[in-house]
Amino acid sequence: MNSAALTHDDWDKHWDEYADSAASNPAQRFRRHLILRLLRLGDEPARVLDIGCGQGDLVADLHQAHPHAELCGMDYSQKGIDIAAKKVPSARFFARDLLQAGEPAEGMAGWATHAVCSEVLEHVDDPLTLMRNAAAYLAPGCRLVVTVPGGPMSAFDHHIGHRRHFSPGELAKVLTSAGYQLDQATGAGFPQFNLYRLIVIQRGKRLASDVSSTNQGLSATASRMAMAVFRGLFALGTVQTKWGWQTVAVARAPVA
Repeated sequence: MNSAALTHDDWDKHWDEYADSAASNPAQRFRRHLILRLLRLGDEPARVLDIGCGQGDLVADLHQAHPHAELCGMDYSQKGIDIAAKKVPSARFFARDLLQAGEPAEGMAGWATHAVCSEVLEHVDDPLTLMRNAAAYLAPGCRLVVTVPGGPMSAFDHHIGHRRHFSPGELAKVLTSAGYQLDQATGAGFPQFNLYRLIVIQRGKRLASDVSSTNQGLSATASRMAMAVFRGLFALGTVQTKWGWQTVAVARAPVA
């Protein structure tokens, strides 16, 4: 792996710089609401696994919405795991590189009745292997929600290590090739998410500095104001359609 890739994939450093901005990002909040709706947890007992949980914001939302569900998060970054564990002490978190072969930790084989893999596959060279290895943690028929970015890539996307963005058809192909049974694959977030992404693209390389935890200047203030505006716009509602630049799929783990 080249030095640029090593920098892009340094997720411990990433969470040091961008943890605060990621938590308040309106697109992240929109995405978490979408995931909660598509998981369809209801009131039945559930064991939910967040594959690539990052700093635990989705697990925190799950805990608030479904306090009786058993929650677990795994991530490549130990830094992310440490932050997540402080947010939701009742959940289980552990570090795991799903691009490498290995057996699930004790008690985790076939554990999850519901699972999420959100904004992960765009960061890896081999998303098919990651999803195949993730299946070992899922119970037969486990409901899985996957989100990935669609639409054009921005300079910030390259900065944080995006390899590619996915159309609904491309995401569906990854999941079915990994052995999952596809329920749906579509775009979402139209039109607000697309507008948000266009602004991110226009801002270019400057966005990395705008949202860094070390930036307290005017550009950071303007960025926070823009995020506040988009939080209001996302609250008006979005549409799941092929034109949305948030790509999302719902699938089920294979039943033996």
